[in-house]
Amino acid sequence: MLLSIPLILLLSISIHPSGANTMAEIPKLPIDHQSLEQPNTLNTAREFPKINSIAEWESRRQDIREHLLNSLGLTPMPKKLALFPRIFDLVERDGYTIEKVYFQTYPGFFLAGNLYRPLKSSSAKHPGVLVTHGHWVDGRMANEVNGSISARAITFAREGYTAFTYDMVGYNDTRQISHKFANSARHWLWGISLMGLQTWNSIRALDFLWSLPEVDQSKLAITGESGGGTQTMMLGAIDRRLAAVGPCVMVSHTMQGGCLCENAPGLRVDYSNMEITAVAAPLPQVMTAATGDWTKTMMTVEGPSVASVYALYNKPDHVQYQIVDAPHNINKTSREIVNAFFGRWLLDDANAAHFSEPPYKMEPVDQLRVFPPNSPLPKGALNEDELTNMLIWNSEQYLSGRQPKRRSTLAAFQEFYTPIWKHTLNVEMPHNKDLSVKSGEQVHSHNFISTNLYFSRKGKGDSIPALLFEPADKPISETTVVLVSPEGMSAFTTGHIPEPGVLAASLLTKGHRVLVLDCFLTGSRANSETDAARNRPFGEFFSTYNRTDLQERVQDLITSAAYLRKDKKAKHVKLIGRGKAGLWSLLAAPAFDGTAADCDNFDLTSDDALLTQDMFVPGLRKMGDFRTAATLAAPKPLFLFHFDEKFTALPWIKIVYLFTAHNTPLQINPEMLKDTQLASWVD
Repeated sequence: MLLSIPLILLLSISIHPSGANTMAEIPKLPIDHQSLEQPNTLNTAREFPKINSIAEWESRRQDIREHLLNSLGLTPMPKKLALFPRIFDLVERDGYTIEKVYFQTYPGFFLAGNLYRPLKSSSAKHPGVLVTHGHWVDGRMANEVNGSISARAITFAREGYTAFTYDMVGYNDTRQISHKFANSARHWLWGISLMGLQTWNSIRALDFLWSLPEVDQSKLAITGESGGGTQTMMLGAIDRRLAAVGPCVMVSHTMQGGCLCENAPGLRVDYSNMEITAVAAPLPQVMTAATGDWTKTMMTVEGPSVASVYALYNKPDHVQYQIVDAPHNINKTSREIVNAFFGRWLLDDANAAHFSEPPYKMEPVDQLRVFPPNSPLPKGALNEDELTNMLIWNSEQYLSGRQPKRRSTLAAFQEFYTPIWKHTLNVEMPHNKDLSVKSGEQVHSHNFISTNLYFSRKGKGDSIPALLFEPADKPISETTVVLVSPEGMSAFTTGHIPEPGVLAASLLTKGHRVLVLDCFLTGSRANSETDAARNRPFGEFFSTYNRTDLQERVQDLITSAAYLRKDKKAKHVKLIGRGKAGLWSLLAAPAFDGTAADCDNFDLTSDDALLTQDMFVPGLRKMGDFRTAATLAAPKPLFLFHFDEKFTALPWIKIVYLFTAHNTPLQINPEMLKDTQLASWVD
């Protein structure tokens, strides 16, 4: 679908006496841009938003779910190929059986674990539960006072469940890929992450349980602690087949997860573990916490926050949260809390006394191993580079298959990829009520009027300095033009006291209003201290909790379009980007009525140019980079200039405009354009 931004009320400004021939410098109005401060980290305290209605929550819930899938690299969802499970080496014990299992989650990638089933099962189907593990040294083989994976699975099987314990990537038998997989910006550029791979494994593990003939598909559950708690939260938020979830010692308003497998790029820029957990509502959910870890405020902060969403559904009994006086754990007490809650909802037994954990004996580790040490992995097992290349190839093949070649397929492409564009770039289209404007002086010259202002999104902590020029000696046209450059406003103004430069003056002569602005960390917003504070785009999970420079700049452009459309005189808002800002403009093009973008001789033949601090966006390649942005802007006017054969997005864009935009042909020019040429394009 094509994008539009609603109108907002006209800004009230003060006017100096007519005839003044000087312009005051931009006033130092208060700037409160949270992104210019110290970046957020996994330990930054988060607040749960105030939600006033189910409708408001359902909208936010959908946005969170879409965002999770996109951040995890699971939009579009990978094709689910046959698992080809192998279940073998059955052993019988007191009330349960154990088997070894492995299956393919991707072609050539194998997930391993153990299947625990009731020894004597009636003909009636019974619940199935996934048991995930945290970062124990022994993985799913952990068996100690503060946590035993086998104890959980054995108890579940004795109670009548089929339980599947499976490995984190790089643990125990799932060892073809290390637990440091995808620890590079290039992986993230393609939407490939360790967290995404583990979440896909969890989805496929649920597929495996779903496929077992004895399992009741309406009674599927997942529980896990620590890193396994993170996986439980993720699956609870994105997979609607679950009937109950039990995230343990991980739902926190402070520490959000300390491992690569818990920090997909972009994941928690706007959302915390509390909100992610609440997405499962009104599904029955039990959360356990510990006095000795980061969940110690469960009873006063996290629990009530998640419960507030259940209250909106009028299902307060569907959520339970308890704290255990212990260090970080899934000890016997915590396990019994989960078992009793699951028993109520999955076994129709509300008597918690029936779910006391009996004594158990874990099998010797070598009897649980699927692939003993030094034994070969299954034939066709991929290494890390091979898996990476396969995932990249899959992304490109999917995108190529969706390329629009007629109007009907253009609409379908735009409907599908607009949310992907939004979540990849972490941008929003501000509504009227969400915009705030602070105005400075308005100054008249003999042929133009200028207004100094700041505009921002309420509650977002951004504040964008801008200068609006309007013609003073002729009727104002219906078109307003935004000009942007890496140098900020100064690229389009002249003199110590700014007046319109050549391009701005040419547009004013034609009756157009002109807005110039300082995008994020450009012009008046460039600051060596704040720049240094943000100079960590690939380390410390930076992009999990913060927008990158490029994301901030694209949002600034979109916000400028929203600001201008407040004025009913601005029926058309067009964008011109010079230098590298032309590439920002191309990514923001879906929000404008026409875009002229300097391609800056950008080299798209490899990923290298997109891995610099000022051009990095996680998932940009998977989204389809500038190809998808231009397609979302079609059939609106688009002018691309200053490029060579290395700008490999151009052939795609030309095909899209050839078949879908007959009345507004794409204009291209490989040369650097003069200001007068750009001014002519606006008409």
